Amino acid sequence: MLDLALSPTYEALLSLVIVAGMFILFIRESYPAEVVAMGTAALFILLGILPIDAATKALSNSAPWTIAFMFLIMGGLVRTGALDTLTRLFERRAESHPRGTIAGLFGSVVGASAVMNNTPVVAVMIPIVIQLARKLNVAASKLLLPLSIFTVLGGMITLIGTSTNLLVDGVATDKGLEHFAIFEIAPLGIAVTLAGAIFMLLVGKHLLPDRSSLGTLLSDRRKMKFFTEVAIPEDSGLVGRRVMEVEVFKREGVRVIDVLRGDASLRRDLAPVELKAGDRVVLRTEVAELLGMQANKDIRMVDKLSSVQTETVEVLITPGCRMIGRSLGELRLRRRYGVYVLAAHRRNQNIGRKLDDLVVAVGDTLLLEGTPEDIARLAEDQELVDITHPSAKPYRRRQAPIAMGVLASVVILSALDVAPILVLSFLGVVVILVLRCIDTDEAFEFVEGRLLALIFGMLAVGEALDQSGAVDLIVKGVAPWLAELPGWAVIAAVYFLGLILTEFLSNNAVAVIFTPIAIELAQSLGYDPRAFAVAVMFSASVAFATPIGYQTHMMVYGPGGYRFTDYVKIGVPLDIITGIVACLLIPVFWPL
Repeated sequence: MLDLALSPTYEALLSLVIVAGMFILFIRESYPAEVVAMGTAALFILLGILPIDAATKALSNSAPWTIAFMFLIMGGLVRTGALDTLTRLFERRAESHPRGTIAGLFGSVVGASAVMNNTPVVAVMIPIVIQLARKLNVAASKLLLPLSIFTVLGGMITLIGTSTNLLVDGVATDKGLEHFAIFEIAPLGIAVTLAGAIFMLLVGKHLLPDRSSLGTLLSDRRKMKFFTEVAIPEDSGLVGRRVMEVEVFKREGVRVIDVLRGDASLRRDLAPVELKAGDRVVLRTEVAELLGMQANKDIRMVDKLSSVQTETVEVLITPGCRMIGRSLGELRLRRRYGVYVLAAHRRNQNIGRKLDDLVVAVGDTLLLEGTPEDIARLAEDQELVDITHPSAKPYRRRQAPIAMGVLASVVILSALDVAPILVLSFLGVVVILVLRCIDTDEAFEFVEGRLLALIFGMLAVGEALDQSGAVDLIVKGVAPWLAELPGWAVIAAVYFLGLILTEFLSNNAVAVIFTPIAIELAQSLGYDPRAFAVAVMFSASVAFATPIGYQTHMMVYGPGGYRFTDYVKIGVPLDIITGIVACLLIPVFWPL
């Protein structure tokens, strides 16, 4: 490793410059967040700012492993249908008791997210909420953003409700603080959740947009569509004509999807394509138009595809999807799965042309058309979430009590301080695997490897800031300005600074970077550092003003057809209200 031989002050300043560059890359999204975090950590190691032994210590933090084990337990709950039973109950009651159903649904989401990781909860609930919206005859945009909001709020009731809580606890422990008990933050979490619920009930529901999602805008599911492949014979009058100008292909119930010439697909730019003998035209058509084409002498039906019934579905790109970072053209979905991408949605932009060049990102929504079997195969291989309807995968319901018992045991035994939550969650994973609540290969698909990579990278970056003296430099710089303020005002300053950072950066990155600063600041001012760790814990999760604030906000972005301003209108007042409640109560529960 290099030895720059810098003075402590210059080494601290260099570390801050590197971290500033890391934040810029986070915002620009030039590289995935986990790549930026790991790259920054590697740079600190190569420059000698982060010694090898300190890096090893940072990477051995128990928090990421606890998060991984909780993901595995969550996988067991999903696979056994433990969540499905509850959601089906809401579906049955939707038409007879609409208001009570919605209230019960969000109440259950709060309860579930208190003991389960937020991301899988939202992934499971999105199709259910969309179905519920249809039964209630309301736009999904009225329910999806509240789903994300209540999931985040519920996750703050216990230590295991969100990975950020576990991460702050892990960093705080490394700084010499005692581990947080699993229900230690519950009184504050409940108070913040109630404040958020009251706001959404009285004000927030009026600010939610009434907007159609991608699937609603681009497809009419009441009319069943078919994929049809027609061949152009040698004596066809269509030879030499542009495919998009052929009258039979321009009818209202017909859409040209592709032109196949030999083994090549010409769908990237159909407008200038002139038909040749032997070309096959892939059409999306209604039954009436399909029957009419059979009598047309200029085209011949390709029997193997002429009656293949298709469906149009929306699929969501979640953090664990294998398509992330690859272009649609590179994925070759038509050739590999027989599935066409009709359109894509990203940050309120419907994309219908040049789809092959689109690089898939988290939060994108794709409109796919193909047979149910082909779409199901694609979804399974690439880990897509079908938001058109809930998963039809068979559940292992007999093992559901086991999975729920494991989760309950982890929570109760941790609350009783029988053993550390890391050990308890590990034992819980062993139980659900041995008793076949979920197969091993399927279980590990629930572990978000990219999230863990981000966390490990940020832990190393945080340790580098500490080792370089950058944390101490920051604390010495701001402490004199805060020394004259009352304790609650210092808490408020820490909370809202963390909140602002979280709205534009990864919440886990903020948690790792900001927790040591907050703890040292508290110690320098003579306050209990535990209260400041809690302030960071909440400010790094309870952020609603941008879709970037928490990854579940990005997950509902596309399916709900939201705009960035929708988050601002609802999130800013919600940030302020929940922040004030938190800052007023933190000194009450954790005296300064």
